[in-house]
Amino acid sequence: MTSVSRDRDTTGDTTGTADLSATELLAGYRSGEISPVQATRDALERIEEHDGAVNAFCLVDADSALAAAKDSEARWQAGEPIGPLDGVPTSIKDMLLTIGWPTRRGSTTTPSEGPFEVDGPPVARVREAGAVLLGKNTTPELAWKGVTDSPLTGVTTNPWDPSRTAGGSSGGSASAVGLGMGPLSLGTDAGGSVRIPAAFTGTVAHKPTYGRIAHYPGSAFGTLANVGPMTRTVADAALLFDVVARPDTRDPWVLDVPRESAVDRLAGGAQGLRIAFSPTLGFVDVDPEVAALVAAAVEVFSSLGATVQSADPGFADPVEPFHTLWFAAAAKSLEPIDARARERMDPALVEIAEQGTSVTALDYLGAMAVRNELGTLMSAFHDEYDLLLTPTLPITAFEGGREVPEGWPDPRWTSWTPFTYPFNMTQQPATSVPCGFTSAGLPVGLQVVGPRHADATVLAAAHAYQQATDHHLRRPPLLG
Repeated sequence: MTSVSRDRDTTGDTTGTADLSATELLAGYRSGEISPVQATRDALERIEEHDGAVNAFCLVDADSALAAAKDSEARWQAGEPIGPLDGVPTSIKDMLLTIGWPTRRGSTTTPSEGPFEVDGPPVARVREAGAVLLGKNTTPELAWKGVTDSPLTGVTTNPWDPSRTAGGSSGGSASAVGLGMGPLSLGTDAGGSVRIPAAFTGTVAHKPTYGRIAHYPGSAFGTLANVGPMTRTVADAALLFDVVARPDTRDPWVLDVPRESAVDRLAGGAQGLRIAFSPTLGFVDVDPEVAALVAAAVEVFSSLGATVQSADPGFADPVEPFHTLWFAAAAKSLEPIDARARERMDPALVEIAEQGTSVTALDYLGAMAVRNELGTLMSAFHDEYDLLLTPTLPITAFEGGREVPEGWPDPRWTSWTPFTYPFNMTQQPATSVPCGFTSAGLPVGLQVVGPRHADATVLAAAHAYQQATDHHLRRPPLLG
């Protein structure tokens, strides 16, 4: 296993294929104008040049990636690609089991020695589809919070301003795809963890309907937790979604194959959709610049043939029930870890785990009852509206290495992510797509939410918006 060095000057920039989407790479492979070896070398070069500034990777296996790329090149030359991702450089969040590589989960308490003989379901699907696996992306310890820093790997920062957080918990994946370190990544999301960093980094992420993408081993965060695609374009997110949205017998809650291909549905756009816009969900304070950019983005949907109305779903902030579920899950995660080992862990994770030990069965069932009520309310809401638009986040990226902005009145990450975790509770699909930049040059995300099982419609609407705008074409300052 060879890790790319980080001792080179990072002021330069890689040319070539690193800024191409997976869809564009695949078209180049088909025509013979691009080779998987070239694409993989360019992705590895981008990692070498820029990962020292953002810390998106905790493991890079250049030898394995190049060997896989050479195999892919031979298949393309023979006209026999093995799957829809053949030769596409891809990274994996270090929460997902991957053959040959440790899964440390951002923690010094997890083993670094193998053997590592199992792929988790989504990793198995991308490998079967021919993807070239580059390495593992950084995560906060046990993926517990909405920013990415850990005692094991340090702080992961933002391509648009490396003094600021990339968000989390899939911050490594977001920074990687945002900087062209492979166009595809697999992240996880139990409270916003693919959508938060997507919004902060100007990238795309999709949290699927719960059960749509198989997950093994099961997360301590239970039915809040999902695996989701992270990319620069919605078309790529749909491509990756179609590959990984497949049953796996190791996940007892997994759904059957979707009735509709997300890629095929993209052509339908947003034409004829009934869309609700809720700028605050009725209870969120939103930064004025963020609010203005999101409102301008919503206007685009009318030009795309949708009917857009202002409407709040009508629920109160479910943060306390969410905390009950979250803190109890943290307590379960830390249950096998002794006091001495906990001294090496993220102190805030240990703190919420200790709070979680006091959650009773009645408390937990009460939180589940609120969750059920919220799901019923949103199901009725979607009888009237096909989609709901909101900001992904009410603020922009803040200083790296902090759970909340300096001077923030609440110590927990959930206090600035009120648009994301409700839809983990309801198990609905939601995509974050970039919708502009503040005067400080920081990205802002628009969240597109649909009813359960409507992943393809959510992605199609987000794709139509992205095709009508050019925010995703803007390059982070690190790339010059």
